[in-house]
Amino acid sequence: MRFLPLALIVAISVPAAGQVQLVVRGDGKKVISNIGPGGNGRRSDLKWLAKQHDRRSPYDKMIERYADDYNVDPILVRAVIQVESNFDPACVSNKGARGLMQLMPETAKRYGASRMFDPEENIHAGVAYLSDLLEMFSYDLPRVLAAYNAGEGAVTKHGGIPPYNETRNYVNRALTVYYGRPYGGEAVSFAAGRGGVLRGGFKAAPLAAAAVIPGFRYLGTR
Repeated sequence: MRFLPLALIVAISVPAAGQVQLVVRGDGKKVISNIGPGGNGRRSDLKWLAKQHDRRSPYDKMIERYADDYNVDPILVRAVIQVESNFDPACVSNKGARGLMQLMPETAKRYGASRMFDPEENIHAGVAYLSDLLEMFSYDLPRVLAAYNAGEGAVTKHGGIPPYNETRNYVNRALTVYYGRPYGGEAVSFAAGRGGVLRGGFKAAPLAAAAVIPGFRYLGTR
């Protein structure tokens, strides 16, 4: 059995400065970064993020392959990887999400990724999940990304993007990377070759989501 080094992440609370993280990499190297939604780190800088549009990486062949298999825009996949892990396959969040596309263990299991730190398994499962979310939320990218961050149940429960600062910041950052400019307007989808201005919300019955996403549980509408 082959073991991959895990990154140990310890969150340190500091007032009015976002979340500071001490990351101990597999090689013992310690890295301190401020990546909180209110921080000044590059990953929360929209101008810097805009320059990461369609960023190339050693994982391009995998991204293109699974994006094609699931009819998902590879630029969207790269945007998600950028904001989730900054293309670090050993990334671990303080909530337990892992790998390039920051899969939670339940999501990884749902999509058959037994080795979450394996780039190919992680990308395969992450793109499959994105594909299901795109179908479920009618290619409405803000809600698709909100569901990727907070869970499809939270988006269904709130009838749109949940009122979580983390999720709203996440959507803005991901769409900034996707469009290549600081996001602040209506979302236009390039995913799966579909164009046009996206409308907010969705009209499908929530229980129908069970037919789209494996393991989906409806949490109610309150």
